[in-house]
Amino acid sequence: MPHTPKAVVLLSGGLDSATTLAIARAEGFECYALSFRYGQRHHLETAAAANVARQLAAARHVISDIDLRLFGGSALTDDIAVPKDRSADDMTHGIPITYVPARNTIFLSFALAWAEVLGSSDIFIGVNAIDYSGYPDCRPEYIEAYEKMANLATKAGIEGTQRLAIHTPLIRLTKAQIIERGLALGVDYSLTRSCYDPDDQGRACGRCDSCQLRRKGFRQLGRLDPAP
Repeated sequence: MPHTPKAVVLLSGGLDSATTLAIARAEGFECYALSFRYGQRHHLETAAAANVARQLAAARHVISDIDLRLFGGSALTDDIAVPKDRSADDMTHGIPITYVPARNTIFLSFALAWAEVLGSSDIFIGVNAIDYSGYPDCRPEYIEAYEKMANLATKAGIEGTQRLAIHTPLIRLTKAQIIERGLALGVDYSLTRSCYDPDDQGRACGRCDSCQLRRKGFRQLGRLDPAP
């Protein structure tokens, strides 16, 4: 019986990470989904991540607790208003206050630790450098640098039993292309949540950067976003 390789997939509960999980599964990996309660403004996304992990048959789904509110510095972890109604041009300039300092570095470090324990050489992350809000830890050069560092940082790497690869299947896709790929792979986008500032009923604001980029993607495909 052929060996099925294992992959750790970072799963936020949003559109991009759900698509990434579907892609990893379609590429033949046994997927271990990793999510975080990191002190973000709401827990809707971790509930969404659990639903997505079930829908896409992850072998295991772990939600890790860390508290980035200790440091603050972001509208997602501090008492800072989430920017609304920014233009497409605004989103291409500067780093917005919704950036969480070092978040992807922290998340990838947890994924690296779990991958080493699992005997996995593959981590998937749904970063994107096209339709995104200017986060520095979503760029290809960041991922390349992290991958190089990761292969110097573990016992498995030093002993030659692991050569880690960080997969970024969405990095050069538009939001519409991401959605199209996910639909072809059976992703139920009604389960995903992307809004930075949902209301008490869990409905998306429709005005933050994340909502606008998501809505743009569905609109370009002539579809309505199925999430509330």
